[in-house]
Amino acid sequence: MEMIKRGAEAEIYLSSWRGRKVVIKRRIRKKYRIEKIDSQIREQRTKREALLIISARKAGVSVPIIYDVRLQRKEIVMQYIEGERLKDVIDMKSKEWQKKICYMIGKSIANLHKNSIIHGDLTTSNMIYKNGKLYFIDFGLGSKSKEIEDMGVDLHLLMEAFKSAHRNEALFEWVTEAYMKNFENGKKVLKKVEEIAKRGRYMRRVE
Repeated sequence: MEMIKRGAEAEIYLSSWRGRKVVIKRRIRKKYRIEKIDSQIREQRTKREALLIISARKAGVSVPIIYDVRLQRKEIVMQYIEGERLKDVIDMKSKEWQKKICYMIGKSIANLHKNSIIHGDLTTSNMIYKNGKLYFIDFGLGSKSKEIEDMGVDLHLLMEAFKSAHRNEALFEWVTEAYMKNFENGKKVLKKVEEIAKRGRYMRRVE
């Protein structure tokens, strides 16, 4: 196996499984935790992430296919999407392409939230474009929730990601247009995004 990424919570490997090119996500042992508790936590989080990915697929969102879940090893074996990471390409594309992709993002997030799925790390680093489809990856910080607050936090993270990593200020606006068209509670969530942003500005002033 070839390690292609190491994060705080997991290692990502490129490998093969029954003749298919796959990604293996393995949750890392935390030495500061009691071994038995650490094992339980990693097992629960591995199971939760796999279930979220399966739920997202059922909700109509493009995600990698899961081939195997190895709870003892704390691993998920999934499809390797050989596409372009959106973070790397979106700024080089035309405004028409950007608007189209942002509508795809907005509709996908609406489908997640309609089904009480919180991604937890909505950034363009976790979106892959391939053959006209946009795939969402890395649900490692995700959860199930019907709370407007949690959906607002999800979208607020994406808003901040656009501000910090991309030039076109209209990107998030296009995302929210599609989001509201595809989710009946969209306006409530976007109002919550505004509240969260105000909270952040207030906290920075206090500091």
